Amino acid sequence: MQKIEPMTLFGYEKLQAEVKDLKEVKRPGVVKAIEEALEHGDLKENAEYHAAKEQQKNIDNRLAELQEILGNSQIVDPRELEHAKVSFGSTVVMTNMDTDEEVTYTIVGGCESNPDIGLISFNSPLAKQLLGREEGDEVKVRLPGGEKEFEIDEVKYQDIVFECK
Repeated sequence: MQKIEPMTLFGYEKLQAEVKDLKEVKRPGVVKAIEEALEHGDLKENAEYHAAKEQQKNIDNRLAELQEILGNSQIVDPRELEHAKVSFGSTVVMTNMDTDEEVTYTIVGGCESNPDIGLISFNSPLAKQLLGREEGDEVKVRLPGGEKEFEIDEVKYQDIVFECK
């Protein structure tokens, strides 16, 4: 069964740009490095050759991974979704009930996540436990660092900023 990978247009274009760079820049560069290393003769002790072959394998593996993700991707425009309940693209403002600390997360596709700037993957443990919740809900979440309790203060859509400025 195919696993659908929701993502925004930004994430889709970011992955396509990476594929283009790997195919048109990085892989041809590695092929050229392999050809140059072959000219040096004895392959058993040719570190440049072995390093370039390893790099080529890594590029090919990443290309296969990206092709699978893109093949399973479904572009979702979060602006078109209802955000009365937490869903893909929702920004969730919550208060940690133990520390009174306010945290804000936006739920995005896996390739777009960047927890350092508040973007969490819809597949993350936290996002999975928030999906479908509403403002005012108290939610106990199990996270790798232990159990935490939050109150959801606000669920909204706001334009998603993917890059640190």
